[in-house]
Amino acid sequence: MEQYDALSELDPYVASRDAFERLVSTLAGVPAQGMAHDELELLLERQGRELLRQLMQDHLDMRARNEEDAVRTSGGQPVVRGPEGQARTWREKGHGRWLTCVFGPVRVTRIADRGRGVSNVHPSDADLSLPAGRHSRGLARLAVLEAVRGSFDQAAAAIERRCGRVLGKRRLEELVVAAAVDIAAYYTAKIPTPCTREMPLVIQADGKGVVMRPEALREATRRAAAKSTAAGRRGRLAPGEKHNRKRMATVACVFDTAPAQRRPHDIVHPPGGRNQARLPRPGPKAERKWCTASVIRPAEQVVADAFDQAEARDPQHLRDWIVLVDGARHQLDLIHAEAACRGIRLNVLLDFVHVAEYCWTAAHAFYPPGSREAETWAAGKLTAVLAGHAERAATEMLAQAAAEQLPAARREAINTCHRYLTGHLAQLHYDTALAAGCPIATGAVEGACRHLIADRLHITGARWGLDGAEAVLQLRALIANGDFEDYWIFHVAREHQRLYPGPDQQNYNLTA
Repeated sequence: MEQYDALSELDPYVASRDAFERLVSTLAGVPAQGMAHDELELLLERQGRELLRQLMQDHLDMRARNEEDAVRTSGGQPVVRGPEGQARTWREKGHGRWLTCVFGPVRVTRIADRGRGVSNVHPSDADLSLPAGRHSRGLARLAVLEAVRGSFDQAAAAIERRCGRVLGKRRLEELVVAAAVDIAAYYTAKIPTPCTREMPLVIQADGKGVVMRPEALREATRRAAAKSTAAGRRGRLAPGEKHNRKRMATVACVFDTAPAQRRPHDIVHPPGGRNQARLPRPGPKAERKWCTASVIRPAEQVVADAFDQAEARDPQHLRDWIVLVDGARHQLDLIHAEAACRGIRLNVLLDFVHVAEYCWTAAHAFYPPGSREAETWAAGKLTAVLAGHAERAATEMLAQAAAEQLPAARREAINTCHRYLTGHLAQLHYDTALAAGCPIATGAVEGACRHLIADRLHITGARWGLDGAEAVLQLRALIANGDFEDYWIFHVAREHQRLYPGPDQQNYNLTA
């Protein structure tokens, strides 16, 4: 007797195969034969995205059927307990939820383990590591990478072009804020690359204002803004007056540098130009630069974070620690207080660019701007400062002003430069720094301020809330440090722990 053919197992990807065949038929059809290449690209992008979404849906449906089959055939499957430790004694299939991924929305169907008076537990949610909300982590990752580059409107438009209408602007902002929650823990756990003790360790810090919404301003700034508003609008601000709409963000960076010895004339061009036989020596380059920034935390906390990073690189304080500042007294006090608490000996230097600005202003008090005399005078004084004779240079310019009997308006520039130099003599040991091959300017942190803040938070029309500004600032710093991919793995693991704790996890705290 002839046997009947056995029924083949149902193909879980039949819908995907049908979608693929339809796409192939469309490409082989007559209309597609007359399409230009860009029209073909658009067709493949749209229908190809739907094919990928269908593949995702078919796979999720297959896992749902496998879960139901396992429950049906196992009989004595172990009792599932929730995070609080209580048992879920019966199971119910067909519980669904939506998941919006980079290919579009898909439906996740799974079994719920239920108990009286307690919330449902879905083991498949933990197996898939589903997020708390509707949007997938792949979509959250894409949202972060787009949002830190341009405005939220531009990020939403870029995601729509790639994924379709899957994400609104407000939800995009929420995903960006949520993505930054583990950055502090990540850097606490991360071990920096070791370095030789011959390489100086450099710390730099600076601040830059961010335009905020009124409710996000610091209290003193908010009161000043309210007082100005109550006084009525004016056509022009008075000299020294501010709009009172910014909140100061603090930026700090830490890096290693290979020593590169230089001479004063490598920094300051001699009057009349350089001799081609004596080319300037290249300066030291920043290596393994690490940046941090915050608009919420106080400046002392950001400085402390920079010192934490520096101590992680040199825990025994065997290397030369160089701190470059712009001369702000508050910043200097924070740095010295932090170093004293940790027992660290610092070499604090003033940014030479700031010194040069003061000297050039003094030169223009003696000679017309752009004249050869002004250039010669400024070059002479700056060379003396670099050679370690800042006090002598300050005394000489004051004596010259008295000898030439400068008027009071021009004399003030000389007095200001004199006060600046004599007030910071302890931070002007450039001769020692050049001989040791250390940097003498704050270009690294100023570049970080431009990149982290100006290029994103200062875009036209931007007005920030605290959470959004802080998240974008920290994520931009993370990406600038080259740590985003590593951090995302860390963040996903911690997010999984928060959402799906083990039965006994309530007895201990999550750690890095």
